[in-house]
Amino acid sequence: MTIRERLGAILDKPATRNTITAVILFNAVILGLETSKTLMDAAGGLIVTLDRLCLAIFVVELAAKLIARGPAFFRNGWNVFDFVIVGVALIPAAQGLAVLRALRILRLLRLVSVAPTLRRVVEGFVTALPGMASVFLLMALIFYIASVMATKLFGASFPDWFGTIFLSAYSLFQIMTLESWSMGIVRPVMEVYPYAWAFFVPFILMTTFAVVNLIVGLIVNSMQEAHAEEEVAATESYRDAVLARLDAIERHMSQQPETERKRDVQKGDGQK
Repeated sequence: MTIRERLGAILDKPATRNTITAVILFNAVILGLETSKTLMDAAGGLIVTLDRLCLAIFVVELAAKLIARGPAFFRNGWNVFDFVIVGVALIPAAQGLAVLRALRILRLLRLVSVAPTLRRVVEGFVTALPGMASVFLLMALIFYIASVMATKLFGASFPDWFGTIFLSAYSLFQIMTLESWSMGIVRPVMEVYPYAWAFFVPFILMTTFAVVNLIVGLIVNSMQEAHAEEEVAATESYRDAVLARLDAIERHMSQQPETERKRDVQKGDGQK
């Protein structure tokens, strides 16, 4: 067995994947501790050392994958994702790049690549993106029409909320999220324009309860399809394994001399 095959076998072991998952979680705790000035003053050296140790483990893991997979490493999207996340952590955080220190917490996203359930969620979301594009376009049209109308209707009396089309769009986005939409915006507007509810209520029904739920439905449907595909793939893999074993038994039986087969048959009859 070559070195690449040995590394591949080690990386594919459940124990290895579980260890990497534990290191990711431990590193997330360490990065959280670094935000505490009290803890950094008391044990800053130890915390930084542990953080660097976790990063070293990630680098070793990626190096092993590169050796084991070869060029095929970059044909897997999750491998590229891990490579970028770890690569960002290796960039020196100096001068203008100091903000990259905050991006080290992105290492926690590696849980997505090592946990099959999380990976299924992300794959379902990505699969739903093409269908969501048309929904987002519909949402943009609704927002544009509603923003123009709100600016014309309420802009004169409420310039802070509806003075321009951009302010109207932001206010309508707040209303869509149902964040203080009634007491914060709609009721004050209705004190000046009593029939303003005839504009805001249909807007909420179209966006919050219709379009947004349509997006959720697309994501759920994509996740179900991805899960079904995994089940079909697992079933086909099990079937192929069973057929391969049956084929091996048949070849073994056909290679036995006729006398041995007769003896096996007679032995079986005698046992009966």
